[in-house]
Amino acid sequence: MTVLVTGGAGYIGSHMVWKLLDRNEQVVVIDDLSTGHAWAVPDGVAFVHADVADKSALDRIFSEHQIDAVFHFAGAIIVPESVEFPLKYYRENASKTGALIDHAIERRIAHFIYSSSAAVYGAPGMDPVTEAAPCAPESPYGTSKLVTEWMLRDVAAANPAFRYAALRYFNVAGADPDMRSGQSSRVSTHLIKIAAEAAVGKRDGVSIFGDDFPTPDGTCVRDYIHVSDLVEAHYQALVHLRAGGPSIIANCGYGSGYSVRQVIEAVKAVSGVDFEAIIGPRRPGDAAMIVADSTLARTVLNWSPQLDDLETIIRHALEWERRLAEQGPKTPSDQDSQVCPENSI
Repeated sequence: MTVLVTGGAGYIGSHMVWKLLDRNEQVVVIDDLSTGHAWAVPDGVAFVHADVADKSALDRIFSEHQIDAVFHFAGAIIVPESVEFPLKYYRENASKTGALIDHAIERRIAHFIYSSSAAVYGAPGMDPVTEAAPCAPESPYGTSKLVTEWMLRDVAAANPAFRYAALRYFNVAGADPDMRSGQSSRVSTHLIKIAAEAAVGKRDGVSIFGDDFPTPDGTCVRDYIHVSDLVEAHYQALVHLRAGGPSIIANCGYGSGYSVRQVIEAVKAVSGVDFEAIIGPRRPGDAAMIVADSTLARTVLNWSPQLDDLETIIRHALEWERRLAEQGPKTPSDQDSQVCPENSI
């Protein structure tokens, strides 16, 4: 059998592909390369350059490969952009995913693993946050993820043979310890990625959006999870579903939070490089604090994180960033824009 990975040329998706190959799975990737890179897809993996809602491309994939599971990573992920362009996020994250689910049902695909987000919680007022917390997203990004979870719930109820796992990510960072893949976004929006860029001289410094939040140092607090641990949780979700386990929604985080200031200082300490951090105003959509309770993933999915250490996450991110700096952009279009870090999920 073969696993389809949407967005498999992107940051998390490419790590998932490597994880599946490490577990001797057959893999096919579909990606429109709007944010991903063809070079991030490992040699020998079938790759289709198309939009995830392209019915003709999906027909070809499902006809040529015996797909038994879909890992869905494709989508738009920038919280502040979603506030400015909400319809883009409902289209990319909800409408297109609906089309993909519809195709999966038509082709009788039994297992669907979905890339959700802790942004579905909004500001839950619970520390740490369990899956039982009320969902009240504060951005169209979070709402688009929640709407998709509802679609999966309702489709599974109507189709007993279809089961899913929706994994709610907290803040993903780091790179493959073997340096086979890493965060290579054209537009950098995540704090550890941007701080690593500053440490290697790619940018002059970083911006902190708000220092008046109700947190110990006034800056947002987040739960940072290593990308390799995250994709292992996805693989364990596939094992769970293949074994006949029921559909599940589970948090993926470590249960410990770090503020924006703490992360910046940690990057400076690990890299040995000082750089400027400029305080700016808050942005819409940013919650003050959100930290995961991942008990469900650890018990039901038998997920056991191996890289639960901020210094390790930063060290791997820095090593990948240094490699990118040494090699230069793969193509002229691969150069990152100078944008500021995303405090949210």
